[in-house]
Amino acid sequence: MNLSSYKKLTDDQIIIEIQKSKNLLIFDILYDRHSFMVYNKCLGFTKDLDDAKDLTQEVFIKLFLKLKDYKAQGKFKSWLYVFTYNTCINYVNRSEKHKNLKSNIHIEELDSLHIEVSDTSLFQLKVENLDKMLMQINPEDKMLLLLKYQDELTIKELSEMYLISESAIKMRLKRAKAKLVKLNSLNS
Repeated sequence: MNLSSYKKLTDDQIIIEIQKSKNLLIFDILYDRHSFMVYNKCLGFTKDLDDAKDLTQEVFIKLFLKLKDYKAQGKFKSWLYVFTYNTCINYVNRSEKHKNLKSNIHIEELDSLHIEVSDTSLFQLKVENLDKMLMQINPEDKMLLLLKYQDELTIKELSEMYLISESAIKMRLKRAKAKLVKLNSLNS
C-alpha cells in the first residue's frame, strides 16, 4: 500500500497498520491530522510557544511508543485528548516555572465547598484571572473544565471519555466551577 492510500484510512485503521509495521511514515499521517489540536492544548497549559512545541513533540513521541498497547475502545481523538492532557499535567507538575505560579491557597479547603455555580458566573470571571485560577486548581479539574468549555465536549462525550456516569461528570464540573468562583472571590 502506498502512503496516499493510508491517508484514506481511519485513525484506528492507521494505528493497526502502525502496530503491524512500526512505520514512522504512516505515523506521520496521525501527526498531520492531530498535531494542531495537540499543540493548542499544550499551549493552553504552558502559555509559552517554545514549551508548547517541545511538549507537542513529547506527546507524539510517547504516543508512538504507546500505540503498541492501544486498543480501540472509543474514538481515538478522545483517547488522544486524555493522553495529551495527562502529558501536559505531568509537565506542569514537574516544571518549576509552573509551580511558582500556584498560589498559597489551600485548594483542599475548596473541595469542601457547596456553592451553586452557573455557567454564567464562570464566564463572568475576567479572562486574565481565569488563566491564573486555572493554574491554582488541581490539574484534573482544569482538564475537565477545558474539555467542557474550551473544547465544547458534551456531558455524554465526557462520560464516555472518563468512563463514568453523566451525573458523576456533572458533579465534577459543578465542584470545579465552584472552586474557580471561590478562588475569584478570595483573589478579589
